Amino acid sequence: MNDMNAALFAGQGAQTVGMGIDLAASFPQCKALFDRADSILGYSLSGVMADGPVEKLTRTDVCQPAIFVASAAAWTAFRVLAPDASFAVAAGLSLGEWTALWAAGAVSFDDAVRILRSRGAFMQEACEKTESAMVSILKLTPQKCEEIAAETGCAVTNYNAEAQTVLGGTREQTAAAAQAAAAAGGRAIALKTAGAYHSPFMASAAEKLAPVLESVEIKAPAIPVVSNFTGRPHGDPQAIRSAMLSQIANPVRWTDCTAAMAAAGAGTFVEFGPGAVLTGMLRRSMPSARLCNANSEPSVRECAALFS
Repeated sequence: MNDMNAALFAGQGAQTVGMGIDLAASFPQCKALFDRADSILGYSLSGVMADGPVEKLTRTDVCQPAIFVASAAAWTAFRVLAPDASFAVAAGLSLGEWTALWAAGAVSFDDAVRILRSRGAFMQEACEKTESAMVSILKLTPQKCEEIAAETGCAVTNYNAEAQTVLGGTREQTAAAAQAAAAAGGRAIALKTAGAYHSPFMASAAEKLAPVLESVEIKAPAIPVVSNFTGRPHGDPQAIRSAMLSQIANPVRWTDCTAAMAAAGAGTFVEFGPGAVLTGMLRRSMPSARLCNANSEPSVRECAALFS
């Protein structure tokens, strides 16, 4: 019986100017998170989140800690309003996996901000070093998308849903993949990203992040957190370090993550942070699931009321 609760945490691409600001204005606990992140980073991340410009907020090195802080604020406000709510499992998309690990007590807020500042900067450097791109393919099976990737020299970067797979490669390779997808009856959407995340293009970022992760304390999570890299719950702290490094240059296996959460008994999913990407994918893959998005003061209150 799927009557357990799962916590989901937003990934890159969901960012919007103004995200989380109303939570900081309404909850002192959330304001403290914004202030702490500003202090750690040495600049006003909260100012960029509040006022933009959107071009700066979208930069990978700014976007990653910003989405983390906005998502952490949503989680914190929810916990204030629904302190007795329990979650059987957690997961996050890409950088959101770090938010899930923080929410599960595996990493401190301060260390998560520092990790994502470094992760974002190293990924930005990798994007600037070698031009690359991503294309989302709809209406085709993952197996067909793997064939297209092999034919065009692309790499699969995200197994998002049964009919949504993302490929990464050079601009020429992803353009060729888009043409091949259309010829096979699919639909291709070029993604507005700085480069091909979760592909071999990000290998240098993973290499640079390794000493950063070795320098921080990682604990066993209080609840299972599903790994993007394996599609299964994380293991011990050292295994978490390894999987979180591998995650950067390997595909996100979100369909496996969804299956793992369902296997844990999850039937209610609350997505914390900007946007509604994860609940949107779940709505198609698990139509019977109960879904809620917590990304603003009104929506956090609405989600919390379901647990009262």
